[in-house]
Amino acid sequence: MTIGAARATYDDVNLVIRLYELRRDSRMRDARRWFAVSFRARTLEQFNALCPIGSETNEFYRMVVTHWEMVASFLTSGVVNQELFFQSGGEMIFVWERVRDLLPELRTSSGNPLQLKNLEQAAASYVQWWNKQAPGAYEAFSKRIRG
Repeated sequence: MTIGAARATYDDVNLVIRLYELRRDSRMRDARRWFAVSFRARTLEQFNALCPIGSETNEFYRMVVTHWEMVASFLTSGVVNQELFFQSGGEMIFVWERVRDLLPELRTSSGNPLQLKNLEQAAASYVQWWNKQAPGAYEAFSKRIRG
């Protein structure tokens, strides 16, 4: 634990467990599996081809990214202990790595500069935390995920 950081509480633990349980829903598992295997869009054109509006793949994309945006909002607002979450929340950074190149175009096309802002901020904090814990691990992870 970082000196001066708030100590995790039982409420933090219960929330992290609940967030994990949400990921176990069968439909969410399908969406997460598709996202991990198939989502590689880096441009808006690629995204629109892969996830056209009204398609199951668009639904899967939205399920995954909005789940992690919600989780990230708990981190950025201080609702859940960051240190505790980062110790087991690696899927969030995986999702970030998959959407980060695409995000500027998504924000422009939607006219929403705040789209996935919590995910972006939480990912930056996660990367900083990870680099302190295991220098070089994030770079290796990012290279592997991004190809």
